[in-house]
Amino acid sequence: MQAGEKSGEFMPKVNLEKDKSKLKYADLMYMKQAEEVAVYRALRYRKTRNRCTVAGISLACLVVGIYAYTIHAVKQETFLDDLNEPEKIIDPNSKSNLS
Repeated sequence: MQAGEKSGEFMPKVNLEKDKSKLKYADLMYMKQAEEVAVYRALRYRKTRNRCTVAGISLACLVVGIYAYTIHAVKQETFLDDLNEPEKIIDPNSKSNLS
């Protein structure tokens, strides 16, 4: 396209109500076939999108469930609470205990 040309001049839009007399029967049939193919692709895409959405939601629920179970299981663990600090042994011969 040159700098002065508009995209509308390159390929004008067709108004089916006004330009129906200018179009051939074959052109109308091609347009109808193209529309049917576009609708079929849109329906197929919608089915794929719905399946992907269900799979994504399922995976998200699985991840949240595993996370919640892990947090719940860690809160129940008491093995760290049972550990006592070792008692300090005071050595009477040690020079560091000056008190």
